[in-house]
Amino acid sequence: MTENTELEWIRVADVDELPPGRVKTVTAGTHSMALTNIDGEFTAMDNRCPHQGGPLGEGSIEVGTDGQCWLRCPWHGWDFDPKTGLSPGAFEDSGQKIFPIDVRDNGIYIGLEAEPPHATTVTDIMAQTMTNWGVKSVFGIVGHSNLGLSDALRLEAKQGKLTFFGVRHEGAAAFACSGYGKLTGKPAACLTIAGPGATNLMTGLWDAKVDRAPVLALTGQVNVQVFGPGAFQDIDLAAAFAPVARFSQTVLHTSKHAELMNLACKNAIVERDVAHLIFPDDVQTLPAGDAEPTAGPDGRVAISSIAPDAGLVDEIVNRLEAASRPIIIVGYGALEGMPEVIALAEKLNAPVLTTFKGKGQIPDHHPLAAGVLGRSGTPVASWFMNECDLILAFGSSFSNHTGITPKKPIIQVDFDRMTLGKFHKVDLPVWGDIGRTAQLVNAGLSDTVRATDQRDELAERWAIWRAEKDSRLGDDLGKGVNSATIFHTLSQLVPEDAIIAVDVGNNTYSFGRYFESKGQRVLMSGYLGSIGFAFSAAMGAWAATQDLDEYRGRKVISISGDGGFGQYLGDFTTAVKYNMDITHILLNNSELGKISKEQRAGEWPVWETDLHNPNFASFAKLCGGQGTRVTEASEFSAAFEKALNHSGPALVEIITDAELI
Repeated sequence: MTENTELEWIRVADVDELPPGRVKTVTAGTHSMALTNIDGEFTAMDNRCPHQGGPLGEGSIEVGTDGQCWLRCPWHGWDFDPKTGLSPGAFEDSGQKIFPIDVRDNGIYIGLEAEPPHATTVTDIMAQTMTNWGVKSVFGIVGHSNLGLSDALRLEAKQGKLTFFGVRHEGAAAFACSGYGKLTGKPAACLTIAGPGATNLMTGLWDAKVDRAPVLALTGQVNVQVFGPGAFQDIDLAAAFAPVARFSQTVLHTSKHAELMNLACKNAIVERDVAHLIFPDDVQTLPAGDAEPTAGPDGRVAISSIAPDAGLVDEIVNRLEAASRPIIIVGYGALEGMPEVIALAEKLNAPVLTTFKGKGQIPDHHPLAAGVLGRSGTPVASWFMNECDLILAFGSSFSNHTGITPKKPIIQVDFDRMTLGKFHKVDLPVWGDIGRTAQLVNAGLSDTVRATDQRDELAERWAIWRAEKDSRLGDDLGKGVNSATIFHTLSQLVPEDAIIAVDVGNNTYSFGRYFESKGQRVLMSGYLGSIGFAFSAAMGAWAATQDLDEYRGRKVISISGDGGFGQYLGDFTTAVKYNMDITHILLNNSELGKISKEQRAGEWPVWETDLHNPNFASFAKLCGGQGTRVTEASEFSAAFEKALNHSGPALVEIITDAELI
């Protein structure tokens, strides 16, 4: 064929790649085509069957009794002449598009006309609106019912406005978004197809919802005209997501498309919750017309610093000045107000206890730090709660795992009115921003407070507990490394500004007891308590270190047991693909150790908690990451430092003793 200079010629195959009588799918530019070889003559037609979009390149060549060749669609058997694109009995203008072919010495080329300018679609407008709101990372899987939306996200990524991370399981995408939201207070987005892709998000979205983390869920859906009757992958997504999403809407032909995305982003950020948009397949590529993206949050989001009135502040001050042994308990909700809370504690000489979710919000080496209270906590914190005469609680939801006693007088401060007195009445519920309220109370206190300076007692109690921890370092039953040694080493070596995502199980309880924080950020599945959270959340945290200056350069570490890592271990390949700098510490005791412990405590026989595991370190290497296996306590320090210094995903597998936790 003579080369047509008005066409762009794109090489799609080798000359000897396709035998006579065969067909295959090839791609030129953004076009998918069915390339055929009919007795040495190559032809190319549009790959999409006009019936239901079947891939003609996966079909077969059949010869009729009259010698006519037909390309048969693999889905429903529609036939097309490979040379003309026509079906039997079709008119000349009703067949598949045929593309020009040029067979050259170095391959087969297909000629394409210049692409027309991209026509802006409604999902283009919505993707632009989303990035205007500051959404920078999207985790998910591109699939058949979200291709129009995916292309809109691709265009935003091409301009450097967002980064897309293709995961192996949608559950990992939701947990990554939850981790991102817990760390930053800003939403990342998760993308799925209709049906099973969407339902796979549920656990991670519930984790975000109950821990008040903003997430944006974008799910594909079947065409509008087949809603309801039970088409392939048609489920009622609006009903399915209603319990988990604060905001959930279907994007329809007549919707105000930019405003829907605007409301979704605002709900996620302001309500610190899950916002969900459903995108029917046929809506995704509709022309946008003269629609414009919204400008973003300017003029739509108010400052959230709420202060209690002066009389209530005076009441807090009076009660604190009357107390001799006040303590302060801080939860995850106090995160942004910690400088003001610590300043108040220093004026009161009061110990600061944290909930498990608040671990790391005050360094354990601070002279007023009392560690974590509750099941995952230390005897230091428990002792000071028992000895106090007033509790000032900031940003704590009073989980039963924390165990804040209702037998002591309680002043509770929170920015969420529903959290105040949530499980039982408190003496003084205070609605206000944590930092602002602590600042006002501090200013109202007299320069000399009556409260006992409890620093010496804190130092004494820490010395007792540290001696107890040190006594456990040598424990060895010959079944693996003990947890006290692991977390003693991590306390020494984890960078002070690291971000640590922890899982659920005995590994987590041990982390709470033994790890001494220097101020690292800790992410966990709090109220949901979902196994499998840690590594996926670490992917979200790592994305935040790329998106936001305040987290840039910080190390991301995740910690789990073998049961937790096994749930989403396929997404270690995602970390390798995007070269995520994550150091994963895996405590492998070959069982669901926490459940075995609960069975024994309840006088049940231990049953079906044992696990059959691969060599996880070898698995990490097979995926393309770094993997190291530790079987002796003396090996761990060097293995961890090696992993921490590796630029990319690294896994340290430690064979541990399920009894020495």
